[in-house]
Formats: sequence, C-alpha cells, structure tokens
Amino acid sequence: MCHRGHTVWKWASQPMLKYGMLVGDFMLSSNILLSGNNYAKTSLLFKYMNMRMVDRSTFFRIQESYCVDTIKEFWDEKRAAVITQLKAKGPVVALGDGRMDSPGFSAQYCTYTAMDNESKKIMCTVNIDKRETMRNSVIMEKEGFMRAFETLRKELQIEEFCTDAHSQISALFNQKGKYKDCGVRHTLDMWHGSKSLGKRIHAAGQQKGCAILQMWTKDICNHFWYCCKTADTYTEFFDMWAGLLHHVSGTHAWALGACHHGPLVEDREKTWIEKNSVAHQRLREVVLDARWLKNVHKYLHFRSTAELESFHNHILMYASKRFSFSPPVYAARVMLAVLDYNHHVDRPVKKRTDGSIQYGKVYNKKSKKWSLYTEKVEKDYSYIPDLQSAILRCRLSATGGLPRTARKRPDDPRQHGVLSGVPAPSMQELLQTQLSRGLGKSLPKE
Repeated sequence: MCHRGHTVWKWASQPMLKYGMLVGDFMLSSNILLSGNNYAKTSLLFKYMNMRMVDRSTFFRIQESYCVDTIKEFWDEKRAAVITQLKAKGPVVALGDGRMDSPGFSAQYCTYTAMDNESKKIMCTVNIDKRETMRNSVIMEKEGFMRAFETLRKELQIEEFCTDAHSQISALFNQKGKYKDCGVRHTLDMWHGSKSLGKRIHAAGQQKGCAILQMWTKDICNHFWYCCKTADTYTEFFDMWAGLLHHVSGTHAWALGACHHGPLVEDREKTWIEKNSVAHQRLREVVLDARWLKNVHKYLHFRSTAELESFHNHILMYASKRFSFSPPVYAARVMLAVLDYNHHVDRPVKKRTDGSIQYGKVYNKKSKKWSLYTEKVEKDYSYIPDLQSAILRCRLSATGGLPRTARKRPDDPRQHGVLSGVPAPSMQELLQTQLSRGLGKSLPKE
C-alpha cells in the first residue's frame, strides 16, 4: 500500500470465489466431510504442523449450507439408477437390518438399510431420530423397517424380505400384524438363528450334570445350518433335526430314519451323551421347543444378512460411534458410506503376477483359528470428483455469501420446540436434573 492508502500490489495463496470465499478453505471443509474425517482431528493435525486452517464455525456453516443437500441429491440420483436396474430384473429379495449410532442403550439415531440379495446393492436407507419415536430408542428399528418397507413396496416388486430375529418386526407379519396380507414373504437370517440356538444350548450346559453339552454346541449349530440348507419343507427339516437326539447318544439308525454322515472317528465315542440322562433331557427340551420350532420355516430359505453387517461396520469410517453429529450431517455421512459401498461392491479380486488369486488371513480371537479371505483391488473413488464438482457448483450458484448461522431444515427433528409431544428441556432443567443425581453443587439463584 502506498502512503495514501492505495493498493499497489495484492497477493493471495489461493483463488478467491465470489463473496469473499477462499477456494482452499472451501475445498478443505468439504473434503473433510467427504473423506469421513472430522474437524477436531484435522484441526489438531494442522496445529501440530504449525499451519493455519479454516475456522471451526466456517467449517460447520460450509458443511450445512453447501455439502449436506448436495450429497443427498447425488445419492438420490445414484439410488434412482439402482432402482431402475432392479425393476428390469423382476421380483426382488431384500435384506434388511438396523444399526444404532452409539453403543449401549442410549442411541440417538437408528439407520435401517435394505439391500438386494442378488447384486448386494443397497436400495434404501432410512435414518430415525429418537425424538421421532417419543424418545424411545427400543422401537426405532421397527420404525425404520416400516419406512424402508413402505418405500420399496411403491418402487419394486418385493418377493421376500429377510431380517434378523427382531420380535417387533416379526410381529408385523404374523396373523394380526400390519403386513400379514401384503404378499411379501418374511424370512429370518440364518446366522442370528444359529447364534440364538447356540446361546440356549450354552445356557443348558451351565446346569448341573449337563457340562457335556458345551462340547456339542458347535456341532449342533452346524447341523442346524445343514438342515436349513438341505430341507425344502418343514417336514424334511424336522426329520433331520429330530434325528440329532439319536446321533448324540451314539445311535445312527432308528425306526423312522438314519444319519446321513459317513464313518465316524473312533475318538468321538468318548463324547456320546447317555440316553435319557439329565443332559439328554435338557437337549431334548432345546431341540423340540415348540416356540422355537414355530419360526423354523422362516430359516428354510437359507438367507444371510452378513453383507449388511459388513456395511454397518463400514459406516464407522464416515460416522464413528464416538462422535455426535446433527441429524442432517449424520444422514449425509451415512449416504457417503452407501455411495462408497455401492460403487465398490463389484470390485474384482486381486491377482498375483502369475494370475492366481491373492488371499489374506485373519485371526479370530474367539475361535482361536486363522481363516482366509479373498483380497480385492484398491478402491478408486472415481465418483468423488463428480461430487466435489456438484458441491462447488452449489457454491458458485449461490446468490449471497456464507450464512452467518446454519439454517434448520423443515424435516430436522430439532426444528420445533416440542418433539413428538415431548418438550425440549432447558439448560437450567438439565442442570437441575444433574444436581438431583448428585453430579454437582447447588446452583446460585438468578
């Protein structure tokens, strides 16, 4: 500047957008969200490197004003393409499961996801806020299922819907349930059924004189998998399943049937369960339990939601359970996880120079065994440049500068003072609640 206040020469380390926004600050803020990072850790990294970065309030305003809505529009376009592909295929078998945003029983959000069984593409994802269910986190998964189910019924021909053994969801398809006449077959996930069976056998093995059942738990669960995979009807299943009671006592042929296995190892004779013993009676109660057998027909289609469990673990990359997010930002982070998963679900396997498939190994602490898995090629994230361009276009098309405060959307649960009939507590009320629990000293009067 000259002595009269005129600008002689001006330089900036990064380009400038209209209304005074620096491109570097804008792209840094948007890419922190797109990469699944959070502001606190990134800011700490810059601090350690003695570098300046975008201000905290500016980051959150950029995120709310330009990123969240753009990510939703981008996901809607990709989802429409998936629905179009599935419509051409015909009847669809859907897999569904819910995921809470925090460990324990204090979840704020529940994400319910529906996936196509054949292509493993995610078709629909619904986010439920606890404030939408009268602050009752127990019914959030049921609410999420109902919203996802209603959405998919309008768009696709759903032939079958497989879920975990959630009692509230199963009740929707029973004789008095809401969806009893919807024409959609409800089935249950095999892994959850086997897990439930293993727990009941383990509990029976804890009783006096029944310790031998602990040795048979894994074999009985494996037999359950085999029966469900082999049997086409309940009668076929029951014939094989009831034969278990003869097999464990060393009898492999009886009046109405026989075991299907070949010769057994001689050492196995040491673990036979004596017929009509206490352990055998406890096992009979578990195997022939009428309440459990009533739902066995839902396992005979041999469905698994393991891919959904993998996706729910992948959400942690974008929305960790150790951090809290506002409802719109949490929904946007889940959508980013879905975009990532759907884009890379068909990645080819990684091969060595000689053309053979490359495997990796992982150790299971529970079973104390190593297992192999097929490695896939690295992710390319080729959809990210398109998403970055869409966010930048949103900023360039803006008619004003960055808002001073983040606006709340009409569908945001925080929009109203009363949420689902429950008034939002004031800060003073929250402090008084803590004091009543002995978490602080008395407050001075205002």
